[in-house]
Amino acid sequence: MSLRKAIKSDASSIAAISIEVWLGTYLKRGVRAVFADYALDEFTTANVEKLISDPKQFTLVSENEEGIDGFVRVSSDSNAPVSGCSDMEISTLYVQPRHHGKGVGKRLLNAAVQHCRANNAESLWLATNADNDPAIAFYLALGFECVGETYFCIGRERYLNNVYSRHLI
Repeated sequence: MSLRKAIKSDASSIAAISIEVWLGTYLKRGVRAVFADYALDEFTTANVEKLISDPKQFTLVSENEEGIDGFVRVSSDSNAPVSGCSDMEISTLYVQPRHHGKGVGKRLLNAAVQHCRANNAESLWLATNADNDPAIAFYLALGFECVGETYFCIGRERYLNNVYSRHLI
């Protein structure tokens, strides 16, 4: 397993992992059109290519002998939904479920922390669904603390998200 900066040719793999992880994490009892439409509109090769090309986005992929198994994206100049957070956000950290527990997520997150430190960030923040117990336990174990709440909105519905921050200094 190796980590490297994402390149445009990774976009379709990152989009596919995004759909896999997002649907598997948040849609436990069936797929409604509003969620399917969101995933298929949001997680496209073209959208991922734009993010990879954006200088305010830093995307690393984890790659094994068969391909990409996870990625992390750090957004700079990102306003947190609660006060006291820096402008460095872990926008996305997705690892294919069959690779959970193998250290992929931890290596990606640690590399993201190093990137933020190299860019003189005092802290970084992220938001995760308040019902995503495995992700919450993962972030807490790696030094993040809950600093507030926000909502993820899709269609006419709102979903509670916790906001976490980690000091880097």
